[in-house]
Amino acid sequence: MKKYFDFTLISFGEFHLKFHHIFTLFLIFITAFIIQLFVRKLIFRMKRVEKSKRYTIYKLFQYFFWLAVLIYSLQSLGINISLLLAGSAALLVGFGLGMQHIFGDFVSGIILLLDGSLKVGDVIELNNMICVVKEINFRTTTVMGRNENYIIVPNSELTRYQVVNWTHSRVSSRFKVTVRVEYGADINLVMQLLKEAAQKHPMVLKNHQCFAWLEEYGESALIFSVFFWSDEVFIIEKVCSDIRVSIYNAFREHNLHIPFPQRTLHIKKED
Repeated sequence: MKKYFDFTLISFGEFHLKFHHIFTLFLIFITAFIIQLFVRKLIFRMKRVEKSKRYTIYKLFQYFFWLAVLIYSLQSLGINISLLLAGSAALLVGFGLGMQHIFGDFVSGIILLLDGSLKVGDVIELNNMICVVKEINFRTTTVMGRNENYIIVPNSELTRYQVVNWTHSRVSSRFKVTVRVEYGADINLVMQLLKEAAQKHPMVLKNHQCFAWLEEYGESALIFSVFFWSDEVFIIEKVCSDIRVSIYNAFREHNLHIPFPQRTLHIKKED
């Protein structure tokens, strides 16, 4: 048996890759996978820690753990890491210059995981698109748009450019729906109907009082807005659409009209 374990597979100068090296690597990686699964279950069972923070802790552990496994694996093959790094310093410099954008994405990924400014489940506005964060990796972040299309975003874009995080503080956001009403309408009735239409929607928060006001005297209509709070940021367009439908139906019941644009035309008659 010892003869088979000492069998040399590859020889390169002073380096000899033997069968027992392959067997040792196999055991190292199998053990590493088992440890990773155990730690993952342990971290995600921490109920007192938020889900997004548990994900961050696991990702950081995964990164440093596999880095340690890689170093230990190379040492088990008899490779001196310090000599390898010293001998390839010039190569690493050139490689680093060519891969600086990728390294920048890795560093940005670590920053995102550490500072907590962006977490899994957050609703963000990126390049005029509303997306929900699905996964934060070390080089890229996966987000899902409202059309359920998945977008892979380099992490450096999330740290370099402005990103609106609608759920960063976990505080509900305020939204509004605007409507135009004909001149001569009962203003108090209009504002009452607007508030009722918003308040009765199931996704509008009841612990915040909805309110309406007259925003402007338009050219051909009075312009009203109703303000409300909601936690459903990702589907807020549907919430606004439902409220508009309720407003329209309420206006029809009370004989209130949304006017068309009006223009007065003066015709000058010449002799």
